Amino acid sequence: MLNIGVLISGGGTNLQKLIDAQQAGKIQGGAIRLVISSKEDAYGLERAKKAGIEAVALCRKEYPDVESYSQALVSALRERDIGLVVLAGFLTITSNSFVEAFPNRILNVHPALLPAFGGKGYYGLHVHEAVLQRGVKVTGATVHFVNEVCDGGPIILQKPVEVREGDTPEILQKRVMEEAEWKLLPEAVDLFCRGKLKLENNIVHITDENAE
Repeated sequence: MLNIGVLISGGGTNLQKLIDAQQAGKIQGGAIRLVISSKEDAYGLERAKKAGIEAVALCRKEYPDVESYSQALVSALRERDIGLVVLAGFLTITSNSFVEAFPNRILNVHPALLPAFGGKGYYGLHVHEAVLQRGVKVTGATVHFVNEVCDGGPIILQKPVEVREGDTPEILQKRVMEEAEWKLLPEAVDLFCRGKLKLENNIVHITDENAE
């Protein structure tokens, strides 16, 4: 059974969908053992506690720099033998040493169809504001492996979401979460835990569901 650690910074809606999927038996071969928040007042910590999952606040402001904070994260995850790290609305910058500690074992969900609307500055509502300003007709969400390039890791799953007339960033954000993020993230975690993801030349292949 693979131990999963989920990193959050806020309300934890994506975390809740992971917890729901786990409780429904939709994540096979892995279990969420730890939730870490970069903010002590994040509601996601309460979600974890209610589900009987260890919840830890590692506040970024208590560390002098990105590297020391990243090392604290790595230590907390390694102490609990975490084999898969999931970034679910984790808005705190980490160093390359964090990524190197868990190579091809960190997943992130991004509220756009990467490589569009990704990279530095594209997070939260900023993504949806940019989508509407550009006038694209289809947006969506992406789950990808995390590497040293912001939003630049190999893509695992994507799902399109329609952009509608009259959308505001808030309305579009809600639709992307409901129609894409909340579905893709538990699916990607399940695929990873069941050994169904194969990475070759920076391309993720999903192996045959019936293959052993």
